[in-house]
Amino acid sequence: MTTPDLRGPDLRGKVCLVAGASRGVGRGLARGLGEAGATVIVTARSSETGRRTETRPEAIEDTAREVDAAGGEGHHYLCDHTSERAVDELVHWALRRFGRIDVAAASVWGGNEGYDGERYPDGAAWGTPFWRRSAEPFSHFLGTGPYPGLLLARAVAPAMVAAKQGLIAFVSFGTETYLGDIYYDLAKATTNRLAFACAAELAPHGVCALSLSPGFVATERVRDLGQEALATESPLYAGRALAALSADPSVLDRAGHTLHVGDLARAYGFTDADGRQPERFRIGEEMP
Repeated sequence: MTTPDLRGPDLRGKVCLVAGASRGVGRGLARGLGEAGATVIVTARSSETGRRTETRPEAIEDTAREVDAAGGEGHHYLCDHTSERAVDELVHWALRRFGRIDVAAASVWGGNEGYDGERYPDGAAWGTPFWRRSAEPFSHFLGTGPYPGLLLARAVAPAMVAAKQGLIAFVSFGTETYLGDIYYDLAKATTNRLAFACAAELAPHGVCALSLSPGFVATERVRDLGQEALATESPLYAGRALAALSADPSVLDRAGHTLHVGDLARAYGFTDADGRQPERFRIGEEMP
């Protein structure tokens, strides 16, 4: 177990990239890195100057300003993370401007787009038996979760391998038990396996890949659906977990693992925004 550092992690001088950072857990990751003094590149599809996912109000510029306010240095970059070319261009831009990428976090997730708290756009309710629903939405779950994670990892890996250091974190969910919906479960299991596979290839080069599992997070979408009272933690809790991992010189020991934010809080000694330290979340009927 890592000895808790009550001073908090120090990431000054570190360059971090958070994909899917316009809202939700991604914004929490960016803010947590900003608290530790990092330079944080925040990317997503939603911008003040362009289209926004599901016409939601949040945008990458908001997140960059939150990074600044937290004590870091925020930069925003508009990117469609389902496009290999767009992700490659993002990483090339970041390397030209900052010289390196120390931490890359994939928090892109579009599986719940169109979910109204009861049903998905195709009319299926959460947890509908797989033989009573179309398989077509599954490609969307994979294409807006694990696939963007893979694109980001393959784009940042060459620079990290050359530097013989770096951290790639895939935001997912622990799949020790069935998560209650077949497409959600398979998408998260795929992401966790992606982290495991990337770690197998990257660890010999000094680069750590792992999966980060938050609890039931009080995201903007959760609040809009009236489910905030069911949430166990804020998005910042995961951000502080990522900051702690990013500052840990022994993080390579965790390569390939799916790490629960609640467990990391106890290992590293950080708390949520309200000073609490929620335990590992165990999925129940209240999800997603």
